[in-house]
Amino acid sequence: MYVMALPRTTIGKKIIMAVTGLVWLGFVLLHMYGNLKAFGGAAYFNEYAEGLRAVGAPIFGHLHLLTVARLVLVGSIVLHVWAAVTLTQQAQRARPRNYTLKKRVQANYASLTMRWGGAVLFLFIVYHLMHFTWGIRVAPGEFIHGDAYGNLVRGFQFWPVTVFYLVAVSALAFHTYHGGWSLFQTLGLNNENTEKPLRGLAFGLALLLGVGFAIVPVAVMIGVIR
Repeated sequence: MYVMALPRTTIGKKIIMAVTGLVWLGFVLLHMYGNLKAFGGAAYFNEYAEGLRAVGAPIFGHLHLLTVARLVLVGSIVLHVWAAVTLTQQAQRARPRNYTLKKRVQANYASLTMRWGGAVLFLFIVYHLMHFTWGIRVAPGEFIHGDAYGNLVRGFQFWPVTVFYLVAVSALAFHTYHGGWSLFQTLGLNNENTEKPLRGLAFGLALLLGVGFAIVPVAVMIGVIR
């Protein structure tokens, strides 16, 4: 009974946010690593992209394990957003009406932009799937199934796409920094001795993802990847 009631509590929702955040952190790190394979050329990148569809073979069929992973990611983001929204609503209901300062002096830029950054990321995920997975034309150039490298290059040669991508990457970096720091607090790892190292770790992860994702579209725009 306690386990069933846990998601309705504040700590339960924070745990849900932490676990689902870890799922997505693992995914974006692997996704970033995969994107960097574009520097290996068209054949190498296309082989990697096709290999994702065959992960788990011969135990799993074509696309089976990838489909399971996608379902886990979708479930994780739904739970993550639900927990974030309900926690925000609880905080607003508990806050006195004359509470005007809201501790903004102590809040950093990343925490103040978490909500908007999350919205940008959600919209970007949908756009990204349309652009590179579903083949819906959202930029000049033909989408060719099986040519992941060519689709990537043609997409990022259109500068509005690259700008939007870099904005989303920046939002991801801020979200990772604040989300990582909140994760450490939820797990009870934060104390006087660990605060600085954990903040450094959160910042390092945010910087790694920001630079790691941004470097590919910038390389396409300047002609290093073509």
